[in-house]
Amino acid sequence: MAQPTSLVTGGAGFIGANLARELLRRDHRVVVLDDLSGGVRENVPGGAEFRHGNICDPALVDALFAEHRFDYVFHLAAYAAEGLSHFIKRFNYTNNVLGSINLINAAVNAGTVRCFVFTSSIAVYGAGRLPMTEDLTPAPEDPYGIAKYAVEQELRVTYEMFGLPYIVFRPHNVYGEFQNIGDRYRNVIGIFMNQALRGEPFTVFGDGEQTRAFSYIGDVAPAIARSVEVPAAYNETFNIGGDTAYTVNTLTSETAAAMGVELSVQHLPARQEVHDAYASHDKARKIFELTGEPVPLAEGLALMAAWVRARGPQEPSVFDAVEVRRNLPPSWLAVLRG
Repeated sequence: MAQPTSLVTGGAGFIGANLARELLRRDHRVVVLDDLSGGVRENVPGGAEFRHGNICDPALVDALFAEHRFDYVFHLAAYAAEGLSHFIKRFNYTNNVLGSINLINAAVNAGTVRCFVFTSSIAVYGAGRLPMTEDLTPAPEDPYGIAKYAVEQELRVTYEMFGLPYIVFRPHNVYGEFQNIGDRYRNVIGIFMNQALRGEPFTVFGDGEQTRAFSYIGDVAPAIARSVEVPAAYNETFNIGGDTAYTVNTLTSETAAAMGVELSVQHLPARQEVHDAYASHDKARKIFELTGEPVPLAEGLALMAAWVRARGPQEPSVFDAVEVRRNLPPSWLAVLRG
């Protein structure tokens, strides 16, 4: 088979940059589309072609598909701040739904795309039974999860109408190299590591007893890259990531140890969020024949900490387009007022 050409949206961001590297290793020709709103140009691997642009620009998207006649689309571009999504509804749906529709339209019209791979989130499940399984009826509790589920459903009906094959992945709490540690609204491990570098206490919303299963990027990106080579994965949805749930309090201790700093925690008022979230990965193990164990938390944190220390501390970002300030967490509101 001729060398496939793959589009990676959000390829200058965290998961996208790692995925682009995996695709290059699998001999794909890779084109990265990213507006650099969350990622950085330096994250894009040297073997990939980079295009600066936004998926919300349909003319740009259509032109890119006409130029390259993509075999595969790996769609990761999104603004993935769950907690903030309540307060940026218009921005959330514009970027995470309408931008996705531009890509789906282009893929259908191009007629060359063999599979459209979409990175969703376990945010679609909401506060469902645990562990979260793919047969659970989604009931998302925030606009981010609603947007992700809407795109999942759009891919389903697009396949039924136009025959565009798709694969949906629902990763969760992914961390590792190339993560934006300067984002104050998402990626708790990156936030903690940046606070460690800056000599600040770790900020924890609520009592810290909420649980998450944290997923090292090395357990996520390779499976997504290989998925298009697995016919049984087509038109299916998969949870992907770590198996073991930890409290945020435990995470603070583990992260402090990885960063070599004394633990210091500042508890902030609880925010509205799903208290416990972890998923089953039995389906992914079966279809992708995943036999190894996920990277243990301490090992993954050590790998990320080495990368973070080499990069140095980052100035925390401020999202300057908040649409609703009512009930915004005080620590975020204080930054806006400042």
